[in-house]
Amino acid sequence: MNKNNQNKYNTLRQTYSKFVFEGYHITDIDDILTVAFDFNIDDKHFFKPTLTIPKKALLKTHHDPKLLESLIFHIGMIELISYWKVACPQKVIIKPYFLDSNQIKFWKKLYFKGLGEFFYVNGINEDQETYMQIETPSSRKLFRFKVNTDPQKVIVPIGGGKDSAVTLELLRSKMKVIPFSVNPRKAVLDTTHIGGFKRAQIFEVNRNIDPHLLEMNKQGFLNGHTPFSALLGFITLMAATLSHAKYIALSNESSANEPTIKDGPNHQYSKSIEFENDFRQYVAQFISRDIEYFSFLRPLNEYGIARLFSGMKDYHSAFRSCNAGSKNDRWCGKCSKCLFTYIILSPFLKPSDMQSMFGRNLFDDVELIPFLNELSGIAEEKPFECVGTTDEVNFALQRTIPQFPKPLPPLLKYYQENNSTKFSEETKGIIENAFDNHHFLDDPFLTILKSALND
Repeated sequence: MNKNNQNKYNTLRQTYSKFVFEGYHITDIDDILTVAFDFNIDDKHFFKPTLTIPKKALLKTHHDPKLLESLIFHIGMIELISYWKVACPQKVIIKPYFLDSNQIKFWKKLYFKGLGEFFYVNGINEDQETYMQIETPSSRKLFRFKVNTDPQKVIVPIGGGKDSAVTLELLRSKMKVIPFSVNPRKAVLDTTHIGGFKRAQIFEVNRNIDPHLLEMNKQGFLNGHTPFSALLGFITLMAATLSHAKYIALSNESSANEPTIKDGPNHQYSKSIEFENDFRQYVAQFISRDIEYFSFLRPLNEYGIARLFSGMKDYHSAFRSCNAGSKNDRWCGKCSKCLFTYIILSPFLKPSDMQSMFGRNLFDDVELIPFLNELSGIAEEKPFECVGTTDEVNFALQRTIPQFPKPLPPLLKYYQENNSTKFSEETKGIIENAFDNHHFLDDPFLTILKSALND
């Protein structure tokens, strides 16, 4: 249910006039690189979030300290939005570097669209042009760097879900893969281990949220979704630089481009092709042209990724896509993400295999009907989760139903009785064989992906 926090938003903006990015501090001691950012709201609320990076063998290379500072500044620029959103001051003062009008335009768009769900769920009406004023009093300008990169090295972020497992599996024998993770959990470590990597070979970053932010959340300040994948983008850029990798291969699919709300916000904005394009242009202009950031799975939809993953049996016991159960390395079985994953894999795996994977048959649980309605389009809004399109969900369900004898499990019976979606043979073929040509894959990666689809 949406909140009505417009009055709270207005009051907070009247109470707090400015958010300040004071700077950052880099500590390079022994085997740990630590970065601490310095933010404040009106010199009343202070935040010092940190990143710590274990300096493993893959990091024992020379790097330009000025380039490292630029990269860390950019990480701070996206990190700050998690702290700005508690009070949303209209003025944002950036002290470390000067930003020109094009740079400011990039950041305002990223913040605004990345906070689209935040504004929507909180019932806040705002305008991209006027919601924030960015000031940069510094005369220190950003400039583009030359980075020595290895064209065989690729950073592959691993989140513990099926998508990054597919990317890892398809690339690990073809390129010099460096698995990457922020705050790696068990599913991440298990996935990389199955892929043949030891923990020492993972580029790890530990992100620590300032506890004062959590305290302000408890006190009733504004809270909501922020564009984590954009933060991931800038951190992986630093990882690629420090490890001299030419490529950063994300695992975002074409389905991420569909808005969560029709003509409204997209929960997956920072996973969309729109953001990917903006990010690539910004990096090429203001950071380096020597590192390529792209999504390896962008040509595919969720249905196509599920088909590939269904054949990668070794990963089935390790992957977890449930946010609610991530801390305990389990499927909660009660959320829209669990149900979506169950639905999208079901056309390709036996019901008994699905039940074994999740610990029970989710199609037996009538309490999941509201999520089924959201996923399949019976309800007006999709869940604010990283899920596929309504067409993919309906197609997967209609492919799954024939696998079950009558009487159908309650959820499938409900779906059959309440959903009227019909697909033409042409539309079925489009969903089943989807390959979106709007992507940024270089030829070697495109060849690897097409080869896997033809196997």
